[in-house]
Amino acid sequence: MSVGALVNAAGANFIQLGPKDTQVKSTKPVISVGAVRTGCGKSQTSRRIIEILMAKGLKVVAIRHPMPYGDIAAQKVQRFASLSDLDKHHCTLEEMEEYEPHVVRGNVIYAGVDYEAIVRAAEADPDGCDVILWDGGNNDFPFYRSDLHVTVVDPHRPGHELTYYPGNVTLRLSDVVVINKMDSADAEGIEMVRRNIASEVPDAIVIDGASTLDVDDPAVIRGKTVLVVEDGPTLTHGEMKIGAGVVAAQKFGAAELVDPRPYIVGRLRETFETYPKIGCLLPAMGYGEQQLKDLEATINATECDAVVIGTPIDLNRIIKIDKPNTRVYYNLQEIGRPNFDMVLDDFVKKYNLG
Repeated sequence: MSVGALVNAAGANFIQLGPKDTQVKSTKPVISVGAVRTGCGKSQTSRRIIEILMAKGLKVVAIRHPMPYGDIAAQKVQRFASLSDLDKHHCTLEEMEEYEPHVVRGNVIYAGVDYEAIVRAAEADPDGCDVILWDGGNNDFPFYRSDLHVTVVDPHRPGHELTYYPGNVTLRLSDVVVINKMDSADAEGIEMVRRNIASEVPDAIVIDGASTLDVDDPAVIRGKTVLVVEDGPTLTHGEMKIGAGVVAAQKFGAAELVDPRPYIVGRLRETFETYPKIGCLLPAMGYGEQQLKDLEATINATECDAVVIGTPIDLNRIIKIDKPNTRVYYNLQEIGRPNFDMVLDDFVKKYNLG
C-alpha cells in the first residue's frame, strides 16, 4: 500500500478488486482457510478441518491457492491424488510442501491457474465431493465465495494482523479466527492479537490453538549439533526468525544450531542476500532443479552431527542427505472451547451434509 501512496502522489489512478468482484461461486459448500501472514499455520488448520469432516464420512476436495511456475498453459487444472502426480506435474519443492500432506492423508487436492475450471473439476471429482476446502496461500483472501471462512493469526508476530495487506482483508472476512502457536508464544503477544481480533471482527468465533510437534527420532537431535532446515517462505517473505524445526531442536535437546551460511552454495546465496535476517537456519528453497541441487549440496557440506527437517514434506524423497536426519511433524491442537468439532457440527447441520 506504500507503493499505492506513491502512485497516487504522482497523480495516477489504480484499482484493486475485492472479493465481491473476484470470487467464484461453487455448487458445493465451501470452507476457506486463510491467514494474516505466511507461516501462521494454514496447512495444519486445513488438515484438522479435513480430518474432522472425513471422520463424519464426508468427501472433502481441497483446492490450493496458485503456485504456478514454468509452463503455465500446462497447469490449467491439476489434480493430485498420489505422490506420482507431484512428478507428473513437475512440482517445485514449495508446491510439494503444500500438496504432499493432503495426498498422504488420503484426500484429493486441486491446483493450477484457471480457477473457474478447477472448481468445476473439483465439484465433479471422480472420487466424490461433498465439501470444497480452499487452502489459501500467503495472506490472500479466497478465490471462492466461502460459506465458512477461517483465518489463522500468529502471536509470534503480534500486530501484523492489522498492518499487512491483504492479510487484514482476510481477517475482516472471518467467521472463525484461530490464534495458533499459543504453546510457544508469549502472553503479551497472545493478548495483543486477541485485542486486535476483537477490534476487527468482534462477531467471529475465536479458537485458541497450539502447534504440537513430534519427530521421527529424538535421539538424532539430543545432544547433537544440528542443521535446521525450515519451510522457505516462512523465513523469507514471512519474516519469521524461527520455525517448527528450531522449536523441535530446542524441545528435544540439541546441543547447538549450526550456522549454514559458511557452507552455502549456488543460488541459495541469493536468498540470504535478499533476506539477510534469516540467521542460523537454512530455508528449503526449491523453485527449480538448480535450487534443489544447491540445497542438497549445502546440507551435505555443512559440518554438523545431524539435520532437522522442519518442512512439511519428506526431503529425502527428492534430495540425497548424507547425514543422520529426522523429520518434524506439526499439527493443530485446539485448546479448550470453542473448537472445530463444534464449528463443523454446526456447518454440517446447516448444509444438510450428515
